[in-house]
Amino acid sequence: MSSAPALVQRTATRGSLDVVVDVVGLSPDPVPYDRGLELQRAAAARVVAGEDRGTVLLLEHQSVYTAGRRSRRSEYPTDGTPVVPVDRGGKVTWHGPGQLVGYPVVRLRNRLGVVDFVRVLEDVLIETVAALRVEGVRIPERSGVWSRGVDGSPPEKLAQIGLHAADGIVTHGFALNCSNSLAPFAGFVPCGLTDAGVATLSTLAGRTITPAEVIPVLTPCLLRAIEEVAE
Repeated sequence: MSSAPALVQRTATRGSLDVVVDVVGLSPDPVPYDRGLELQRAAAARVVAGEDRGTVLLLEHQSVYTAGRRSRRSEYPTDGTPVVPVDRGGKVTWHGPGQLVGYPVVRLRNRLGVVDFVRVLEDVLIETVAALRVEGVRIPERSGVWSRGVDGSPPEKLAQIGLHAADGIVTHGFALNCSNSLAPFAGFVPCGLTDAGVATLSTLAGRTITPAEVIPVLTPCLLRAIEEVAE
């Protein structure tokens, strides 16, 4: 893997402690999924040690299927492709090149729960895609960001969110479909949903929008939100 791109931004908050936004790896050098888990564990350890207020990891993964805590075997890929079980919420999903993955590893303020943070991330993603002239919406009773169905067609999921919290520290995060192929989603039940489709920013915008183009738009939105919810 080549060296990671330079730090995007850092924001000072309490004393000298910052929340650091770090771009770990983008195409053509996507990050192996197990490396992403290692980076999250290290980021959480720094929060516990009081070394910083958290780290937002932004990256593209090598192609991988992962299964959250509520996944069923019937939702796994039908061709026998390996699936990595993880401790986040949600069900089976795919990560891979062209998809922007964000892991905001921060400690939530008292009385703020995981569901609250999911809503915060949805707001951030809706604001981000709007700046790129794509409409993102919520669907009642479902997490993530969606595009509206047109002429009676079902809604399409644009971004997935799955989190884990331990001692108030959040790991895992969101995946925003940017310029990735949709073919991997055809071989399993994405997020356990059989009545919805999947979209990317590029298919909705009618032009190629890569993770690298999204990052400078997303970063300030995400940092403003984290200032409101993180200790």
